[in-house]
Amino acid sequence: MSKEQPQHTPMMQQYFRIKAEYPDILLFYRMGDFYELFMDDAKKAAALLDITLTARGSSAGDPIPMAGVPYHAVEQYLAKLLKVGESVAICEQIGDPAKSKGPVERKITRLLTPGTVTDDYLLDDRRDNLLVAIARTENHYGIAAIDLSTGRFTVQQADSDTTLHNEIERLQPAEILHDEDWKPAFARNRISTPRPQWHFDLDTAKRLLLRQFGVHDLDGFGCNHLPLAIAAAGALLNYVQETQRTALPHINSLTVELSDEGIILDAASRRNLELEYSISG
Repeated sequence: MSKEQPQHTPMMQQYFRIKAEYPDILLFYRMGDFYELFMDDAKKAAALLDITLTARGSSAGDPIPMAGVPYHAVEQYLAKLLKVGESVAICEQIGDPAKSKGPVERKITRLLTPGTVTDDYLLDDRRDNLLVAIARTENHYGIAAIDLSTGRFTVQQADSDTTLHNEIERLQPAEILHDEDWKPAFARNRISTPRPQWHFDLDTAKRLLLRQFGVHDLDGFGCNHLPLAIAAAGALLNYVQETQRTALPHINSLTVELSDEGIILDAASRRNLELEYSISG
C-alpha cells in the first residue's frame, strides 16, 4: 500500500508508512488522548466496536474514514476485537511533541493477536490461552503449543488427520498457525493465521530453539526424533518473538507430549463429556 502522496499531511504520510508494514491487521494509531484508525481499519472497527465513523482530510478527492477510542478505555475495545479474532498493532507516540518539527515520532510497540495475549483483562480464566502451530507433510503432522503467560511449551507429532483433529479439539487453541499454502478443514471455524512456508523450515527452527534455550543441541528435550514437531515449534517461536518484541526468558524449555501418556478421547467424546464447556451453558 503506497499512499504517501504530496496532498497528505505529514502526519498522514507517517500513518501510511507505518500501516504499510501491517496491512492485514488493525492499526491503533496514538494521537493525543485517542487511538485513531483510518481507511478500511476505521470502517471495520466502527462496525465491530459500535463506535462512530467520521472522516479526516481526503485521499484522491475522497474523505479519509476515521474512527477512534479513548486511550484510557482501550482495554475493553481490544478485548472485544481479540474475542472476534482480530489482531491489533499498537502505535505509540515516542517523541516529544514540544521538540518535534514535523509529526511526533511514533512506532509500533505491541502486536496483539488472539493466541499471544498475556494481559489478565484479555484472558479467559476458565481456560488456557494457547497458541498452536502445525507443520505437515502428507498426512503426518507436527504440533507445537504454548501458553505465553506461563511459558509452557509442548510438542508432539500426529500420524493421521483424525489424531490431529482430536488433538486440536483437546487443546482448544485461541489461534492456529499454519503454512500459507494449506488451511486445515477444522480451522475454518477457528482463528487461524497463515505464515510463510519457510517459517516451518527444520534447520531454521533448530537455530531459533537453540538460541532461545541457550543450549548447543536439543538432546535434553527428547525431541530429536520428531522433525515435524521441531519445525512447528520453530514457526511458533518465530511468531511469538515477532509479536512480543521483547526478551522471553520464561520460555526456556519444551516438553514432548506422547499420545500414550493418558486416555485420548475423540472430539465427539469430549463434547459429550462436556470437558471444555457445559453444553447447557
